[in-house]
Amino acid sequence: MTTRPKRPEDRELTLTERARRSQLMEVTVGLVADRGYAGASLAAIAERAGITKAAVLYHFPSKAAVVQAAHEHVLGALVEHVGAAVEAAGADQGPAAYVRSMIGHLREHPRHTRMIIEAMVHGDADHEPADRWRPLGDLLRAAEGVLGARTDADLRTLAIITGGAIDAVVAERLADPDYDTAAAADRIVDLVYASRPA
Repeated sequence: MTTRPKRPEDRELTLTERARRSQLMEVTVGLVADRGYAGASLAAIAERAGITKAAVLYHFPSKAAVVQAAHEHVLGALVEHVGAAVEAAGADQGPAAYVRSMIGHLREHPRHTRMIIEAMVHGDADHEPADRWRPLGDLLRAAEGVLGARTDADLRTLAIITGGAIDAVVAERLADPDYDTAAAADRIVDLVYASRPA
């Protein structure tokens, strides 16, 4: 009876394996950003990484797996950046920090933005709408002292509207690299803080 060698997902990764997986995720982000989901084939990932397709398959069992890992890597960087900004800002300024850091991070990392969009359109994962608006809704609730008391439905709607505005600003920046996203972020913040209930 032959025993197959343990795959990376079956054990703790070595430093070299972690570095290679990180490289493959970065290569995949670049390919998806440059060529779209369809253009990020296993052969293209291998070629850009300077390794064989078999070596890619050693680390990830399929194209979907490497794309999913790259997507999670990009989302992790975004969440870490936004989370640090929100934490540093305090409760009253949490929504402003969320808007500015979300737009700022995606402005500074347009390839990440394209990766997120492509993975959402072509990926197999289900995306719950509440996963997008609830974190901002919680920040809006925590900032009640400056935003005024609101119903949960009002907070949800404000979070959805604000999230849509962020998405639109980021999309506009992808289409027009000269678009001033910092000014747009400030305007969104002004609208959020000016929309106190009557």
